[in-house]
Amino acid sequence: MSKERAKRRAERLAVLEREKAVRARKVARRQARREVVRKITPKRRGRTGTVYRFRRAERIGLVVVPLVAAAAVWSLVPDIALRIVLIALILLVLPALTAVILGRR
Repeated sequence: MSKERAKRRAERLAVLEREKAVRARKVARRQARREVVRKITPKRRGRTGTVYRFRRAERIGLVVVPLVAAAAVWSLVPDIALRIVLIALILLVLPALTAVILGRR
């Protein structure tokens, strides 16, 4: 009886060892694949959006300068229709000025 139990235990342990070896090979393959992918993919450089290409001072300038120009137009131009046209012109010209002044596309 004890010989049979020892034999069954040995069989169970052998099966467990085989399963453990299979799992270890899978984990090793997965780890190697991750390392290859990590080496291939380019490093991220933080935020990459259009607005984040500019420095903080440039972003503040892109907001403050048109607001100051709009306030100047609003306070210096007496005719309301001309005010609206000039502010619309400021908004239309802003992207072109941004590209020219900051030297970016």
